[in-house]
Amino acid sequence: MTGPSTPPELPYEQVAYPPAPWPMVGSMWLSVFRLKQGVDAVRPAGIYGAAFVDYTEGSPLTYGELLVARLMGKDEGHGRAVTITDIWVDSPASVAGGRELWAIPKGLCDFELESSRRGPLSSTEWSASLGQAPIASASFTDVSRLAPRLPFKQATYQPELPEGGGEKAAGMKGSAKALPGRARWDFAPDGPLGYLRGATQLTTLRLSDFRLSFG
Repeated sequence: MTGPSTPPELPYEQVAYPPAPWPMVGSMWLSVFRLKQGVDAVRPAGIYGAAFVDYTEGSPLTYGELLVARLMGKDEGHGRAVTITDIWVDSPASVAGGRELWAIPKGLCDFELESSRRGPLSSTEWSASLGQAPIASASFTDVSRLAPRLPFKQATYQPELPEGGGEKAAGMKGSAKALPGRARWDFAPDGPLGYLRGATQLTTLRLSDFRLSFG
């Protein structure tokens, strides 16, 4: 899977994207980390999720995604929402829609994805890079295809982006075949996610064949 490595020029409204909500289908490989020492005001110490996502046919846009989101504390006034701190996709339309509709700070990068199956076991390799500079790579194993389909929902809150538009709150709900799996992550030390190299990995979950509505 490859995509352009240069973001669309501002203003983003010149790039067409689907109206909200987005009914998406695909798979997510999610690992949860505990960051003991904060980096800045946007990335304080806390619980973070890092995920690769493959949005597939049946979605209004098909693309790859790498995101990092922080679980917000109750004292921040947004319940148990998550806020996306870092995110890249390989679709200019997804960048435009994410920023305009929900203040999600999407940028563009390149992805490589390889997967294989042996019986019930799925093995997946992901990598993301900005040009020739790596951001992160990860390998996953799981048997989520055997899982029952379960519902999920999650609220998001995003502060205002540099280009304006105000803060935005949104929600997603859907269902997926989800089971714990195994993951090995490598965050490039000089890359934008290098701050996660010292974080403690707590658990990994594969959400296979998800169906969700976002926004």
